[in-house]
Amino acid sequence: MPYNAHTTASDALWAGLPVLTCMGASFASRVAASLLDAVGLPELVTSTQAAFEARAIALAHDPAQLAGLRERLRNQGPQSPLFDTPRFARDIESAFVTMQDRRQKGLPPEVIDV
Repeated sequence: MPYNAHTTASDALWAGLPVLTCMGASFASRVAASLLDAVGLPELVTSTQAAFEARAIALAHDPAQLAGLRERLRNQGPQSPLFDTPRFARDIESAFVTMQDRRQKGLPPEVIDV
């Protein structure tokens, strides 16, 4: 699994469609897992091909569970960090202010958690 969904996963989640993914070791293979975590559906992230297949089959045979996932996504998705644009704007503005403050004080760059 060297690569999985990026924008397509984000678009699907925005539309209320749960996404199942198999997370790999590279950045490109972890994007969908990060998106699912950000919308509160980490149970749709698998780590092996066998687990991915088993989860897909289980969901296909359990329409009620799949409907429940869709409902959770519909309810919590818009307020999740992934789709909370005002929160993102506040966080990135805070990071920019912190970076500028550090620069003005002559401090070196560092990791900034917002």
